[in-house]
Amino acid sequence: MKVVIFKYGKPWSRPIAPSHLKPKNCTRRRFLAAASAALAAPALARAGRTDAPAKAERPNLIFLLSDDQRWDALGCAGNAVVRTPNLDAMAGQGVRFRNAFVTTAICCTSRASIFLGQYARRHAIWDFQTDFSNGQLDRTYPMLLKQAGYQTGFIGKYGVGNNLPTGRYDYWKGLPGQPVYETKDERGERVHLTRLNADQAVEFLETCKNNQPFCLSISFKAPHAQDEDPRQFVYDPVDEGLYRDVAVPVPRTAGDDYFMKFPDWFRTDNEGRVRWAKRFSSPALYQDMAKGYYRLVTGMDRAIGEIRNALEKRGLADNTVLVFTSDNGFYMGEHGLTDKWYGHDESIRVPLVIFDPLLPRLLRGRTRNEMVLNIDLAPTLLDMAGIQIPATMQGQSLVPLLAGKRPAWPNEFFYEHLFVHPRIPCTEGVVTGAFKYLHVFKDGNAFEELYDRRRDPFEENNLAPHPKHRRTLERFRERLGVLRRAAA
Repeated sequence: MKVVIFKYGKPWSRPIAPSHLKPKNCTRRRFLAAASAALAAPALARAGRTDAPAKAERPNLIFLLSDDQRWDALGCAGNAVVRTPNLDAMAGQGVRFRNAFVTTAICCTSRASIFLGQYARRHAIWDFQTDFSNGQLDRTYPMLLKQAGYQTGFIGKYGVGNNLPTGRYDYWKGLPGQPVYETKDERGERVHLTRLNADQAVEFLETCKNNQPFCLSISFKAPHAQDEDPRQFVYDPVDEGLYRDVAVPVPRTAGDDYFMKFPDWFRTDNEGRVRWAKRFSSPALYQDMAKGYYRLVTGMDRAIGEIRNALEKRGLADNTVLVFTSDNGFYMGEHGLTDKWYGHDESIRVPLVIFDPLLPRLLRGRTRNEMVLNIDLAPTLLDMAGIQIPATMQGQSLVPLLAGKRPAWPNEFFYEHLFVHPRIPCTEGVVTGAFKYLHVFKDGNAFEELYDRRRDPFEENNLAPHPKHRRTLERFRERLGVLRRAAA
């Protein structure tokens, strides 16, 4: 199989409205150019140069979204098994955010938060049936970019509601519900969905006009399980040989003793445990499923490499920003669970890589440690295009972080998961740099979790039941109420 490789302290609450608002005439290009000029000034002086960077046109934007990809399912994140050469290269040429999180770990709600830059408490999309209102749709990042003159495209799993905005995009290849991997192209030929997504992206790029910027959103299904299929992770047959001769390490918290730490009512008929039995309940099954998951990741990485190659061939690479992330994480047996929903890092922490070809070389290949969120992505894309961030968005633009700045940055966020399901308890919580507090509840039952994130990164020791941590627990209970109200 050929893999295509691209050639090249103290908690502070997040504000309700964006705290980063650029000066009126400070576009992303000018902002990054200023950062570049500041960094390059000594070298230019030594060389006797005084020329300033030329003003560039508005950037093209490609937003790449994976599905159920945990933060460490990338080679550049330290995973020694999974092969992601194209995303690793993108991180080496751009910026990787080590502490990226979602505010709700389920497809429909997280995607709505990404589109709108809002907490679920504000946009109120908690299930798979609820559509965007017309007003909400107008305020999604693609529609705001379209209103500003961008050509827009959408490919792959849409994930929000049943009535898709087919006619609102200039190029539409969106899919309803949970699409299947084994599909057909427009000629009726069998093709893997990830392969089809890549082909459609190339087709979109061929339609782009030289005098009009574009925003293309590509929403892969990979590496989400195909729940109704006994194979679960239905990868492209060309990747069958991948990982055959390696053993995927089993997580340290995957033992039954970790699941038994939960109260009886949580363990009874829990959907995360039901699916765990289908995927990870024996050593052989674990290896088979984990390798299938990684094969889907590598197939998606190959597609991203092909998209980057297409940008290069069309002469678009030098002015196209790429943003890659996931809609939520994924338990690979940690705490005796699979899928997502709950508040542990495996569920809510996601990869985030941003490549901007205008970024100065001295700022490339860096890793940022700030706590950033899925609600920050829409403001970032708008900021890059020089579009004012609406007051309705609750996230913050990441452009200052990309530019190497050290602005005051929130070290706390509100987590919420209120999806109604008979086998999935609800969760609310507060995550800070030092602690994580979670309140899990269902049908009148409840329990709390409190983790010291610095001393206990694998969240093995729940401090909530211990009297010595009572004051900390009470402080987080109060803080949860404050953040819940602020998110509305």
